[in-house]
Amino acid sequence: MTGTNILAVDIGGTHVKFRTNRHKVHQSFDSGADMTPAVMMSSLAEHTKGWKYDKVSLGYPGPVANHRPSLEPHNLAPGWTKFDFAKAFKKPVRMMNDAAMQALGSYKGGRMLFLGLGTGLGSALVLDGLVQPLELAHLGWRKNKTYEEYLGLGALQRDGKKKWRKNVDHALEALLAAFLVDYIVLGGGNAKRIDDAPKYVTIG
Repeated sequence: MTGTNILAVDIGGTHVKFRTNRHKVHQSFDSGADMTPAVMMSSLAEHTKGWKYDKVSLGYPGPVANHRPSLEPHNLAPGWTKFDFAKAFKKPVRMMNDAAMQALGSYKGGRMLFLGLGTGLGSALVLDGLVQPLELAHLGWRKNKTYEEYLGLGALQRDGKKKWRKNVDHALEALLAAFLVDYIVLGGGNAKRIDDAPKYVTIG
């Protein structure tokens, strides 16, 4: 409805980012492997004290079914699949895979693949305006390792930027050919580390 103020929350493996229609500057606090949904709710309540909003939109770092997590996140503490977010917020809540949410925000038409280079690897495909969340992070790629093991934050810290960037380039070429998309959008906190990207890549 007109005038509805929505609290948008992007739950990541390193940070939780949030804003509303009226608080347009993103704010954030740290997340990490010890963050349960109850811990997140406590921190969020502290940071948004005094805020007024009507509904909540949650971006979740994993598969989502019927606006609820269908699997526990890989980079956070457990407890998410059974947590009642609507009861905790006391507001209507809609949940979406975080990469799918970011993908829709970056979409410019046609066939697009979104890759979120953050703590892990988010992914989503948008075809003619319809978004399909993907789970490329845990798909086997090379030497019995997954895409996330080559492209996630752990790989960047372990291998250094030069080798990590080379692996990103190889992955982009492979995924462009596999999905036959018009372009690829890179988002997430580590997308800013990609300079001189191929012509078919946009930094979101």
